[in-house]
Amino acid sequence: MNSCNFTHTTFILIGLPGLETAQFWIAFPILSMYVVAVLGNCTVVFIVRTEHSLHAPMYLFLCMLAAIDLALSTFTMPKILALFWFNSQEITFDMCLTQMFFIHALSATESTVLLAMAFDRYVAICHPLRHAAILTNTVTAQIGMVAVIRGAIFFFPFPLLIKRLHFCGSNILTHSYCVHQDMMKLAHADTMPNVVYGLTAILLVMGADAVLISLSYFLIIRTVLQLPSRTERARAFGTCILHIGVVLAFYVPLIGLSVVHRFGNSLHPIVHVLMGDVYLMVPPVINPIIYAAKTKQIRSRVLAMFKIACNKELQAVSSS
Repeated sequence: MNSCNFTHTTFILIGLPGLETAQFWIAFPILSMYVVAVLGNCTVVFIVRTEHSLHAPMYLFLCMLAAIDLALSTFTMPKILALFWFNSQEITFDMCLTQMFFIHALSATESTVLLAMAFDRYVAICHPLRHAAILTNTVTAQIGMVAVIRGAIFFFPFPLLIKRLHFCGSNILTHSYCVHQDMMKLAHADTMPNVVYGLTAILLVMGADAVLISLSYFLIIRTVLQLPSRTERARAFGTCILHIGVVLAFYVPLIGLSVVHRFGNSLHPIVHVLMGDVYLMVPPVINPIIYAAKTKQIRSRVLAMFKIACNKELQAVSSS
């Protein structure tokens, strides 16, 4: 450690080890996923914002999730596509820190919004008469602000903790983007503060949120099972399917990536890259599909938009 007299100013991102010749073509499916994520989430934000009947807590939280997925995709996907298409592997130290902060902060914000959605479902099912009084639109907006501030506060120290370290060995990262644990492993210094604070932040944000979401659904299931009618039980469970799907789309890749980072040192590097890319790409693509499939109001509004667009196209063709 004492012989480290310089530090790298750039890092090297890796694509798909062993599949370098195929990366150019693999980037096209990734681009299509990015387009689906952008169009899908923009559509959700537009519909919820313009339809006053959807200005309810559940849909406003969906709108927040869509906005977070848009931001997360924007901060990562262009660089990943440049890496696959143009072999643009280098990323400056400061740019890497910026990308790292936004990835962690936005993920924490999304986790907080998922917790808020679980609380919304808990109040709607367990205390339906108090739902409108507890979760007003003003309170919903305040929860969104708290989610953003919480993510920023907990993960703002990450770039500061990394910046104090020296990097004079390898500067090759194991992902197509920058994350704290990946950069930390390359440091030529004592990383114990990074380990302690990183673990603390993850446990206090994602860990605590996962526990509280599980508790909410335990209480929801207990309440639903006490309903006398099978139809009422099915309807109550049906309102939770949307949120459960979104929670699984977020936490399953997150847990998989954490396991790979902790126990996957002997795995092929491509496993690290794939798990990291799945963590970033899958939720922004799947979430709008879940919204449209399970939410009648959003689905009908999307179909209406397609019909209007098709009618305008037909009128343009007929007039020409």
